[in-house]
Amino acid sequence: MTETSSTPHGLSIHIMGVPVLLAVWALLVVGTVVTVVAAGIDFGAFNLWLAMAIATVKASLVALYFMHLRYDRPFNAIVLVGSLLFVMLFIGLALTDTAQYQPEMIPGYSPGMKE
Repeated sequence: MTETSSTPHGLSIHIMGVPVLLAVWALLVVGTVVTVVAAGIDFGAFNLWLAMAIATVKASLVALYFMHLRYDRPFNAIVLVGSLLFVMLFIGLALTDTAQYQPEMIPGYSPGMKE
């Protein structure tokens, strides 16, 4: 006879309680409201930095609680951070080439292109 050690159907074991998940959800909603309010205010050159800071906080909450990185092994967090660093490196290397083809762009061809 073999025995299985699984949970019965309909029951699931979750590492976090509902109050924690609801608190994180509420923080994400507050972060969304802050994002919308900040988008309506002109902070000049600080606009991009503020938007990135708000997005980083919200992404950190999602990664820590909904992806369970807070309660997982540190190795998984290292893999995630390493992956993000490599993505930033590859995008940064690709952006270094933009000055090379800038003179070949047709003026007025792209609506977002400034002269």
